[in-house]
Amino acid sequence: MVRALSMGSCLTAEQRPATAAGAAPRGKEREGRTTDEEVPGRIAGNGVGSAACLFTRQGRKGTNQDAMVVMESFNGRADTVFCGVFDGHGPHGHIVARKVRDTLPSKLCDLIYEDYGESPISNSDGSILEETLSPYADAEDKSPMSEQKQEHREFFCTMKDSYRKAFRVTDKELKLHRNIDSICSGSTAVTLIKQGQDLIVGNLGDSRAVLGTRDQKGRLVAHQLTVDLKPDHPREARRIKRCNGRVFAHQDEPDVARLWLPNCNSPGLAMARAFGDFCLKDFGLICVPEVTYRQITEKDEFIVLATDGVWDVLTNQEVVDVVASCSDRSFAARSVVDLANQAWRFKYPTSKTDDCATICLFLYKDDSAGGLSGSSVSSKGIGFSSKAQGRSTKPRLSSKRVRPEDADDGSDSNVSGDERSLESFTRLNTLLTLPKFGDTSSIRK
Repeated sequence: MVRALSMGSCLTAEQRPATAAGAAPRGKEREGRTTDEEVPGRIAGNGVGSAACLFTRQGRKGTNQDAMVVMESFNGRADTVFCGVFDGHGPHGHIVARKVRDTLPSKLCDLIYEDYGESPISNSDGSILEETLSPYADAEDKSPMSEQKQEHREFFCTMKDSYRKAFRVTDKELKLHRNIDSICSGSTAVTLIKQGQDLIVGNLGDSRAVLGTRDQKGRLVAHQLTVDLKPDHPREARRIKRCNGRVFAHQDEPDVARLWLPNCNSPGLAMARAFGDFCLKDFGLICVPEVTYRQITEKDEFIVLATDGVWDVLTNQEVVDVVASCSDRSFAARSVVDLANQAWRFKYPTSKTDDCATICLFLYKDDSAGGLSGSSVSSKGIGFSSKAQGRSTKPRLSSKRVRPEDADDGSDSNVSGDERSLESFTRLNTLLTLPKFGDTSSIRK
């Protein structure tokens, strides 16, 4: 049993109010509620909160299968926020993504806060625990540790187990849900909990979290917080092969490794971890997230969570640059999606644009900002290889949640008529059947 840590803790139970003002006791609050749809401070569509902005736009592949959520004052704490971006795939991927979006936060609340009530912290000298920042946080580390550092590591492992259990419970409920067919449909998830200066990130699949931070010279640089869990990643591929799954890319898309059943050229999943996709769960696909911890410093400015529709065409630095260029943070997420859509048309003119969803979480409030200005810096004219010029002004922060009047709802109205009529092919995240190798027209994104 891990001893209580003497230093400050972001998830300390004693510091958390038993109930929010006017709210029912915790047990009654959850009784009869299976989703977080009615939770105050929850933003699940295009909009802006006091610390984050969200935006999604449908691509040209059909229904928008991306989902996202920000929950401010998470678990009744004013200094805590939960963010999550979910990318569905398969025939019912949009349903799976939204179901996970609605149920996962409450599972995390129950298992992390209720069971343990503490959180990982930094070393006594303020440095970050390096072993928890490994791309694979559960990798073996045989280097000698001090007693205090060992306590921190043991406690992080406890936190990580709770985080992973929440994902596992969510996946099990999805499998048992009578009205959701998730046999060949699923969803990725990249999530974070920020409380005070403590940050826990849980990633499942190939969506991504990127931190905008300052280097020693004061330049704004991108630091990737997650690993894209693709089937051809060496560690993922080893697990899949041990489970008799197959990993290979079709000759018409040699850059996209896929996961296949052992004796059937299906479903062709382009990721190694996901919710749902139960036809593959015995053949290497898992719902175990990679969980890492980081202590936020004064050099860290914002975090961007986005689905692969953004990262397929923009680099980490390009995304950080476009967010930093926005004088009004309420349009930062939309600017990233706008630039991604431009990049799709520029880099893949014969391909169908993928769905894009982005959350921009700003880590510090600019007290000099009186509110939202209602203006934004257009992403037009920002090159796809743009670089940050000097120290940018921190985006403004609002003390209240607003929804821009012109915010798109992610529907087909975001696509112009000429774009709808453009004939092109699409590369999907899952191929239910493998096209004939002589046919090059049926799998291109």
